[in-house]
Amino acid sequence: MAKTAREYLDKAAAPFQVFDRNAKRMQRDRAASRVADSREVDYLRDEVAARVADRLLDIKRRYHTVVELGAGCGHLAKAVDDDMMDKLVMCEMSPHALNRDLDATYDVAVSRQVMNEEMPRFDDESLDAVVSSLSMHWINDLPGMLIQVRKALVPDGVFIGAMLGGDSLFELRSSLQLADVERDGGIAARVSPLTDTRDVGSLLNRAGLTLSTVDLDSIVVNYPSMLHLISDINAMGEGNAVVQRLPYIKRDTLLAASAIYKELYQNEDGTVPATFQVIYMIGWKPDPSQPKPLPRGSGEASLGDMFDTKSQKL
Repeated sequence: MAKTAREYLDKAAAPFQVFDRNAKRMQRDRAASRVADSREVDYLRDEVAARVADRLLDIKRRYHTVVELGAGCGHLAKAVDDDMMDKLVMCEMSPHALNRDLDATYDVAVSRQVMNEEMPRFDDESLDAVVSSLSMHWINDLPGMLIQVRKALVPDGVFIGAMLGGDSLFELRSSLQLADVERDGGIAARVSPLTDTRDVGSLLNRAGLTLSTVDLDSIVVNYPSMLHLISDINAMGEGNAVVQRLPYIKRDTLLAASAIYKELYQNEDGTVPATFQVIYMIGWKPDPSQPKPLPRGSGEASLGDMFDTKSQKL
């Protein structure tokens, strides 16, 4: 009886499983094993990694070692240089993706670790900086992952992340939903759920990270058709990995969705756009040296005086 109760409590305490992490690992392995096709679709991850590197560069520090969670095939490694850090530790759960470009040379020293980024394992207060680029949208327990990152950071250490936001691929999502309703009379889980921008700041605060900054960016990529978009998504290893996903999509539903996509969103040149909304976040581990807000009521200047208006008591 005690064992049954313990198993029940352990299950109740586990995070809700939205994504099939094993399926996601196999998708990444399969995509990276097709090396030529995989390299052709690096454009999105390379672009986001470059923007993450820019944010790391904005912090006027030089780090000895930076850890990257969900490193993929080394996209951030291509964007950083030895003015920013001495060494980059690439952590990725897919060994095929991690070692796809094993012979590549970078401006910084790199090491590779096969690691599930959903459960990072590092010694407490051992890391100066942790980054994650386009991997967090497949994490089931985002608060738990961020808490582990905060524990691993030294005081005043920084976490910089980039993940796909809730409006990503809204063109594809709406087209598939309309096709499902038309052909099957209902909506299926074709595209994975994504985090809303408004929730990211709360996630950072819940994990104990302070001085949080969240900003939003959109990258629009034009494709010859919806089918080309889906082909690239699969080649990236970014196919649907929702636990309750359907194993297939019927041909007529897919063709109907492609026609709807073209009708609703086609560009003047015949291509169709796909919007990738990227949420960037920065959070710091608390430290006494960090700036803090002044106590309430300690201001010495009146906004009314500054703007030459009369203050009125309510």
